[in-house]
Amino acid sequence: MIDQPTESGSRIARVEVFPVPPRWVFVRIETADGLVGWGEASLEGYADVVSAAVEQFAEYLVGRDAALIEDHWQVLTKGQFYRGGPVLASAVSGVDQALWDLLGKRLGVPVHQLLGGAVRDRIRAYGWVGGDDPSEVADHISAQLEVGLTAVKMNASGKMSRNGSVAELDGVVARVASAREVLGPDRDVAVDCHGRFTLATARRLAPLLEPLHPFFIEEPVVPENSHVIGRMVDATTIPIATGERLYSRQEFLPVLQAGIAIAQPDLSHAGGISEVRRIAALAEAYDAVIAPHCPLGPLALASCLQVGFATPNYLIQEQSIGIHYNKGAEVLDYVADTEPLKFVDGCFERLTGPGLGIEIDEAAVRTASAGWERWQNPVWRHADGSVAEW
Repeated sequence: MIDQPTESGSRIARVEVFPVPPRWVFVRIETADGLVGWGEASLEGYADVVSAAVEQFAEYLVGRDAALIEDHWQVLTKGQFYRGGPVLASAVSGVDQALWDLLGKRLGVPVHQLLGGAVRDRIRAYGWVGGDDPSEVADHISAQLEVGLTAVKMNASGKMSRNGSVAELDGVVARVASAREVLGPDRDVAVDCHGRFTLATARRLAPLLEPLHPFFIEEPVVPENSHVIGRMVDATTIPIATGERLYSRQEFLPVLQAGIAIAQPDLSHAGGISEVRRIAALAEAYDAVIAPHCPLGPLALASCLQVGFATPNYLIQEQSIGIHYNKGAEVLDYVADTEPLKFVDGCFERLTGPGLGIEIDEAAVRTASAGWERWQNPVWRHADGSVAEW
């Protein structure tokens, strides 16, 4: 039988899940011979629910061969009648990452070598910047440039009215113009609409931004309205990006067919390393690149990088090191050795350690999880009292 381990030591002995500040979920899988792999199943705002899903998956996994990554992925995603969605996909993602980490450690090689070997030596990174007015944007960007980054991403707006007023649109343009002034022509700024815009408002905004040459416009419409994103693609020369709230190849297919330039699967939401590799291959068939979403923890970031080092159509990597919204813990707080995740000329150098290439500080994780408090995103409302997109 395929699920019988060839080596008793590689049998999964224990699966643990740790919600940790600020809003992440780490998965720890240990084999019978004491080898440990880590993954990240973070789904912001739903840590308890995802943790319960991982614990249910553990009932199947314990006692099975940890090396059978693809078979476990198939069972966990297709073995039950009701499937898919962000909760189950995130739980699978954390398990999948941990199993790849285990296999790399057992063989003494980084995951990217198991995926076919490196196609690049470094991956460019970008950071997120806030700021409600142009001067604040300029200050935040300057701070990112000081740590060596050559690209940033900013929210187009805060709460956006349903039909985008002149003042709101002018404010977006002013902030992006301030960013471009600081960055100059040799560095990049991406603009994230965060699904806060209607299609009509996003189509009005894009031509106003074209003279500022954004790197891309992200999530101009909510993922539920992916069927109209092709009209956004046709409305502008700016590359359109989306995908942080899409969870499978099947969900990426229609937006790729609609002409998006950049797919943004999240390694902790979209089925982990196994599925994101397939999403990248699908994107390549549509002449699109991938730039995985990752405002998460160190395991999600390391998983992204492992895929990136083995994936030809990989554009750039989001990361949240030092970002102000990580309240209560920082990305590197859970890493025993921060050297592999340092910036070098705005890039991450190729990870060379076994597995995911980083070493987790288990004591720090256990301590943090013991004091973890539930996180929820705020609920925004329009002036008339109705719910607004966050």
